[in-house]
Amino acid sequence: MSEGPVRILEGNTFVVSDRRGDIEASPTEPGGLFAWDTRFLSRWVLTVDGQRLTALSTDDLNYYEARFFLVLGTSTVYVNANLTVIRQRAVGHGFRESITLLNHHTGSVDLTLRMDVACDFVDLFEVKDALAKQGRCTTRVEDGALVISYDRDSFHRDTTVSASEPASRVDESGLEFDVHLDAHGSWSTELYVAPRIGRPDVPSLMPVDGVGPGADGGGPEGLEEWLAAAPRLVTDWDQLAATYRRSLVDLAALRFSPAIAGSRSLPAAGLPWFMTMFGRDSIFTSLQALPFTPELAETTLRVLGDWQGSRVDDFRDEDPGRILHEMRYGELTAFQERPHSPYYGSADSTPLWLVLLDEYERWSGDSALVREFEPEARAAINWMDTYADLQGNGYISYQRRNEQTGLENQCWKDSWDSISFKDGRLPGFPRATCELQGYAYDAKVRVARLARQFWDDPAYADALERQAADLKGRFDRDFWVEDGGYYALALEADGTRVDALSSNIGHLLWSGIVDDAKASTIAAHLLGPRLFSGWGVRTLADDQARYNPIGYHVGTVWPFDNSFIAWGLRRYGFREEAARVAAGVLDAAEFFEGRLPEAFGGYERSLTRYPVQYPTACSPQAWSTGAPLLFLRTMLGLDAVGEHLIVDPAVPVSFGRIELLDIPGRWGRIDAFGRGLVDVDGTL
Repeated sequence: MSEGPVRILEGNTFVVSDRRGDIEASPTEPGGLFAWDTRFLSRWVLTVDGQRLTALSTDDLNYYEARFFLVLGTSTVYVNANLTVIRQRAVGHGFRESITLLNHHTGSVDLTLRMDVACDFVDLFEVKDALAKQGRCTTRVEDGALVISYDRDSFHRDTTVSASEPASRVDESGLEFDVHLDAHGSWSTELYVAPRIGRPDVPSLMPVDGVGPGADGGGPEGLEEWLAAAPRLVTDWDQLAATYRRSLVDLAALRFSPAIAGSRSLPAAGLPWFMTMFGRDSIFTSLQALPFTPELAETTLRVLGDWQGSRVDDFRDEDPGRILHEMRYGELTAFQERPHSPYYGSADSTPLWLVLLDEYERWSGDSALVREFEPEARAAINWMDTYADLQGNGYISYQRRNEQTGLENQCWKDSWDSISFKDGRLPGFPRATCELQGYAYDAKVRVARLARQFWDDPAYADALERQAADLKGRFDRDFWVEDGGYYALALEADGTRVDALSSNIGHLLWSGIVDDAKASTIAAHLLGPRLFSGWGVRTLADDQARYNPIGYHVGTVWPFDNSFIAWGLRRYGFREEAARVAAGVLDAAEFFEGRLPEAFGGYERSLTRYPVQYPTACSPQAWSTGAPLLFLRTMLGLDAVGEHLIVDPAVPVSFGRIELLDIPGRWGRIDAFGRGLVDVDGTL
């Protein structure tokens, strides 16, 4: 039992409570029941005879379910607690909670059980930015249930709390039950918390009759089906097996079905701040999970393709052909106080969508989808060549047009100080970060294949291949930092190289834009002491001015980042180096009970002997959850070539034997095997 908060989730609905199961949400902390970017429950406190309870143990039964064992008061060596309280909670469209009282006394007792309830209906952005509410809350008792409503003009949300056993009293702040317990007797009730979007006379986005798991394919049956459909891992290292299962379970938890997707799911980005559709995050996670759960990639491609930008909209940073960054459903978005309806301020989602489109076809053989989305793919290429070329130099760059609420940095390292010179100065805008050019190169090469093979347009394919070759040559000339022997983090508008040494150079290997003659130098930097901590590659080298081992994008280790770096190393033939990166991060997973967080500290491994937690990391987070899957693909050397699955293992010695059975793809189901032959211990 850890000491942190208890989090359970299903789709984009989640509950964060303390170890007793109580919720006492603050205006600036993401505690409570959230769904569709709104907090539907901000207080949920259980008392017996006016006393708070003490936690004995808390069990995270499943991603959607938790159980709390509690006692009244604090027992001592001389006095035993005579009452056990068991709370079991399951989340779905809201949640249900069973409460059971067990009397251990030799006589009967009469108790008053009370659940205090409050709802503030804050938008998740209001929590992040500590903003005040502008609407009005009302509370009423209706047919023995407590109904709390929020109204602001046409925006309406409400929460209904009811019970299976009629409450003795219901008032505007909670429900009370008068309980009689015989000697060694028991009593129980179930409480139901049902959120609603929209007024009662208007159809709701959120079903109100499916409280608890199961409505979205969750619950024990849905989870077991999900796990059974994925490849089976057999390995000598038990911790790797545990991490693999944890990744699959967390991916199941993060499945999100926006209305446009129907019953299909794509990965939400992460708990607690990003439980919604993100272009970049959903694409990266779908790439990581493609050999394991390919249906996520199909839904991601369809939903993002259907939401592709169609106009020039400065408020939303939208352009024709651009793939969205983020979609939100809360109050601030509804009143256009935030642009996320959807927001398009991402410079990498568009080329990455094209990369996923090609990679998905390579694995699945789903040529129908490639043909169906030909117009969207061409529009995405056009966006890269026109709207994204802000500097007129043939490179993708970004500068927000929404100065008030748009994102300043529109690459994956999107914090304010993530893009800097090695001396710490921040460059001006527009900014052309290096990995964006790699993604653009890879996208054009891949779309050329699609045009030639599926669209019957060899002239377009030839043009794209010429453009890609030209981009690769210009990139090598313009981004290379001669005195450092690496590619610059970015270019300023005047062509000045932003010369920080960063993990972004690993994404360049993954994209294939690195000149073959320089690949070994890039690999040496990635595995050198300035970038490689022993637990993984840092986001920023430790001799750069802004380096901070617990800085969000300026020195931490990101598992997702490392998984694509390892894939890039394998692309250029650096098998042992890729195995070292995989071994470092997967070793770290053991200290996080198999659940890799969004990021962890970039401290040297010899200094800490364990990975240091980053204080506000999302967990679970989709692309961290997908990282072990991509590491498995990389270590086994899995690749789709024509109708065949290629297997070329390079597994660390400490991992022993790895068997990945029933890998799905255009070939049906195939097994892959690898033995631990790569010695990485001497370098960690």
